[in-house]
Amino acid sequence: MIPLDDATRRQISAAKPDSSTWVSANAGSGKTKVLTDRVARLLLAGTPPQHILCLTYTKAAASEMQNRLFKRLGAWAMMPDDTLAAELKSLAPDAALTDEEMRHARTLFARAVETPGGLKIQTIHSFCGALLRRFPLEAGVSPQFKELDERETNGILSEALDELALGDGRDEIDAIAMYIAGQNDIDPLHLAQQIVRKRESFAAKPSSDDIWNWFDLPSGFNEQDILESVFMGNEDHGLISAATAMESSPNKTDVTGATLLRGFIGATPSVELLQAMSAVFLVKTGENQGLSKFGRSHGGLPTKKCTTIEPDALGKLADLMERVAHAIPQLRALQSAKKTAALHRFASAVLQPYTDTKTRLGLLDFDDLVQKARDLLSISSVAQWVLFRLDGGIDHILVDEAQDTSPDQWIVIRLLAEEFTVGAGARPDVARTIFVVGDKKQSIYSFQGAAPDAFDDMKEHFKARLGDAGTALQDIALEHSFRSSPAILTLTDQTFSQTGGHGVGGETHHIAFFDTTPGRVDQWPLVEPEETDPEPDDWENPKDLLAPEHHSLRLAGMIARNVKSMIETGSIPRKGDADTNIEPGDILILVRNRSGLFYPMIRALKKLSLPVAGADQLVLNDELAVKDMTSLLAFLSLQDDDLALAEALKSPLFGWSEQDLYSLAHNRTAVTLWRELRDKQAHWPTTFQILDDLRSTSDFLRPYDLIQRILVRHGGRQKFLARLGNEAEDGLDALLHQALHYESTQPPSLTGFISWLGAEKIKLKRVLDESSNLIRVMTVHGSKGLEAPIVILPDTLREPKEPLDELVDLGPNKTVWKSSKDRNPEQIKQSLTQLKTKNDEEERRLLYVAMTRAENWLIVAGAGKTKKDTECWYKLVEDGMRAADAAEQAFPSGLGKRFSHGNWPERITKEIKTTQTHSQLPNWAQTSAIATPDQAKFISPSDLGGAKALAGGPSARDEETAMRYGSQLHLLLEHLPNHAQESWFDIATSLLSSGELFATLAELDTLLAEVSHVISQTYDWPVFGAHSLAEVPFTGTLPTLNNQSVHGIIDRLIVQGDSIRIVDFKSNEIVPQTPTAVPEGLLRQMGAYYEICKAIYPDKNIEIAILWTRTATLMPLTHDMVMSALRRATTS
Repeated sequence: MIPLDDATRRQISAAKPDSSTWVSANAGSGKTKVLTDRVARLLLAGTPPQHILCLTYTKAAASEMQNRLFKRLGAWAMMPDDTLAAELKSLAPDAALTDEEMRHARTLFARAVETPGGLKIQTIHSFCGALLRRFPLEAGVSPQFKELDERETNGILSEALDELALGDGRDEIDAIAMYIAGQNDIDPLHLAQQIVRKRESFAAKPSSDDIWNWFDLPSGFNEQDILESVFMGNEDHGLISAATAMESSPNKTDVTGATLLRGFIGATPSVELLQAMSAVFLVKTGENQGLSKFGRSHGGLPTKKCTTIEPDALGKLADLMERVAHAIPQLRALQSAKKTAALHRFASAVLQPYTDTKTRLGLLDFDDLVQKARDLLSISSVAQWVLFRLDGGIDHILVDEAQDTSPDQWIVIRLLAEEFTVGAGARPDVARTIFVVGDKKQSIYSFQGAAPDAFDDMKEHFKARLGDAGTALQDIALEHSFRSSPAILTLTDQTFSQTGGHGVGGETHHIAFFDTTPGRVDQWPLVEPEETDPEPDDWENPKDLLAPEHHSLRLAGMIARNVKSMIETGSIPRKGDADTNIEPGDILILVRNRSGLFYPMIRALKKLSLPVAGADQLVLNDELAVKDMTSLLAFLSLQDDDLALAEALKSPLFGWSEQDLYSLAHNRTAVTLWRELRDKQAHWPTTFQILDDLRSTSDFLRPYDLIQRILVRHGGRQKFLARLGNEAEDGLDALLHQALHYESTQPPSLTGFISWLGAEKIKLKRVLDESSNLIRVMTVHGSKGLEAPIVILPDTLREPKEPLDELVDLGPNKTVWKSSKDRNPEQIKQSLTQLKTKNDEEERRLLYVAMTRAENWLIVAGAGKTKKDTECWYKLVEDGMRAADAAEQAFPSGLGKRFSHGNWPERITKEIKTTQTHSQLPNWAQTSAIATPDQAKFISPSDLGGAKALAGGPSARDEETAMRYGSQLHLLLEHLPNHAQESWFDIATSLLSSGELFATLAELDTLLAEVSHVISQTYDWPVFGAHSLAEVPFTGTLPTLNNQSVHGIIDRLIVQGDSIRIVDFKSNEIVPQTPTAVPEGLLRQMGAYYEICKAIYPDKNIEIAILWTRTATLMPLTHDMVMSALRRATTS
């Protein structure tokens, strides 16, 4: 038997099916493999699939695990015996393998798929939802309940607030109004959302006495009590004495202070007076903040020297200042208590209608699923029945990503496993187990309730409970990384060891499984702000638009150029494979959030035409295609909405230019744009036809059907993709999905859908395909579970943030409403300090996740300046690089540091290898081929030199656009004359719907107008008659030019009797008035046509003319004129 390495041995031990196991797994240690191995071994041991419950953190993780497992089981069913035997032995090397076990292994795929109930691999929320559907009466929920998303939750809350404001809840609204007035970052809905998230804390409905007690205040304590403790009635005498003494002091500080004291003389005692005195009497900052200034050496009032000269006169002032210092904390506590009391009254008023609405409609929100499942398993009157039914159904519980499990979710898991170790649940005939795998270092979802401390607490809980039942809990650490190279792992360990492992549960220890794999960590020097980073001076630009010279944009540009160089010239080592050149899909760029560098980074990559996957989150309302569609829908809902119509016309749907819109809107006679367009529909027939069709159907179609009509019948999807690229498709599909969702919950009106769509931002996650070979830019949170050969961290200078939530917990069921930073009482300050510490720790864990996504190459950069004693990521990595003794290295932004391991491969040049043979070749194979004569070089008649257009005023089209317009016009003039005019639009749309000659609707309108004018005219020649041939190709030589070979196409050739007439279409904007004014180049071209046709038809009369399409005029040219021009032509 091949000896096992330590990493494999630990994985096999963790996957043992008969032992309860707690696994702490480093990043990249193969925990998903261990999970699937354990489930496979449970099935091999005879456990029915329906008796296994595997709980994952995300649906994507559940799908990934199920796919892996089914792929393995499916492969077992078809493997040769020797291959299957080797596979099974790799799972359990020490176990004997029988023929019966081999046969059993081949049936596991069918059993897992076909067994009723099946193999349960799901998220905790999915499991709780299934549990509630199984026991709806016991749980007190509707059997057909529906799950609310965040948007629907906010809709119910908004309705509840409206009912409060219009009904009996106005007092509760008024109670909080004084605290949120003038604050931009909070409103009643925002506050209600936070209340819903903490609903259980508000369920106790504390009394005012309870709340006062939280702040160490006696019952009934109020402002009058505070004022009476400060103002004894003799303050004026003391203030006058003190002011007089201080005015005689030689120190200006004392004199200024005396003036302030005199301002308090005679004032009526009040809270405002107390606060004004505190601003003068108390130290504002530093370690003595809030204490009396009296006699202090620095910033004293009065100064220390003054107090020694006039101690008697200042005695009463000192007492007053001490009373103020003692009263201010009480005042802050009282104000917070009153604010919190108002919060709890408001919470009770909001939560009741919110809960009633959910119950009436049979709805449960995300938190309800877990909380009601917890309650179902906790209530003694029904819990025994539920646990009895589940006890017979679950023998093994597996928990993935346990570090992100919330306390309520842990309670559900604990209650499910409770019967494993007590009473009838501890069945002697079945080895029932619990398996938990996680990594505290990767707990980064506190905003979703994750509590990393609970990871250790629950381990101790299960260890104790299993120990009481006579079984042990295996505690296994998976330290080997199958992902990252030694360089990245060493630098990671060094980085977190410098801070004592703060935030990651102690100093980290990683072992690279592929210990010879080359790797490197680069830290670029900071891109610092220039002396004067200029602001944009264009008044049309948004205020927050960064100037191109801004340090953040300069860093984004450096990274983009570096990435381009990597792809073009770099190579990467592969684990276990030959080295390969760097591909776009090898690069992952991680930022902290979607503000700041996120979008500039994507733009910088796209600017260099690099293949980038785009944003990993779709904000539906901000997508350009969705904005354009919404504008069109808004117009269809209200035809007088000129702005909406103008926005729709400028969109890719219609492709109008600024000039087109100006022509319609300026000096219009109609009141609205739509009426003006309707009156002038002859100028824009295509646009009018589409809008008229949509208007006539918008009252009868559901929003989904109307959107589909725009995208399919009228080619909207194709037009958006042609203009905006394939990324637009995600937004359009999401818009359709939202329309269906709206129709399933609301009356399907267009006006209602538009209002619903614009009510709030709709955020949708985009799954970036790892196999698409595109550069990925995403947040660190979004990268959890992903990996890449090269990871770039450009967003490393942000400081840990202060807690943002308005609501703070002083303890269990003690939720309070914080105030501004300088007005919080000590109780709230302590809680905020604890929250700040937890936030700092999570920031460290976020850095750990970011660093360990890298397989071979980690690049750390930053833009801005670091502060002294900063704890930003850049500084933490810098300390780690110093400890690792990294070497200096030149980078795009200057001289930085590199820590590397192994020999990095050079760029691989792919060569075609040939195999030489020594066999004798026949003579014919060694004879050179006879040289072929030089082939004649063909030119086009348009290549004969000379100007093609008259000089004149400014042109509406550049040269490239003009050539494209001419080609479009020629194509239409070739095909349309042979068809009825009513079909011209459909034919033109088909001809110009794609490729280089693609035309927008606005361009199509212009083209059709010009073509119609040309075809409808009567000419001396039958240009479009029965004897006219379109687009006639020819090949020949020009004797006039030394028999130069020429190949071209004649637009119209009219062959009639003895006459040959040549017509060439020209779309010049400036039309010559006489033949003598025709540009030289066009005359040479017509001369070539004449000489070729004369050679082909020597006995016929050849006539030549140009048809100017702009004016629809036919201009005949003489033979002498064109032949004279041809003789002046050049062919080189």
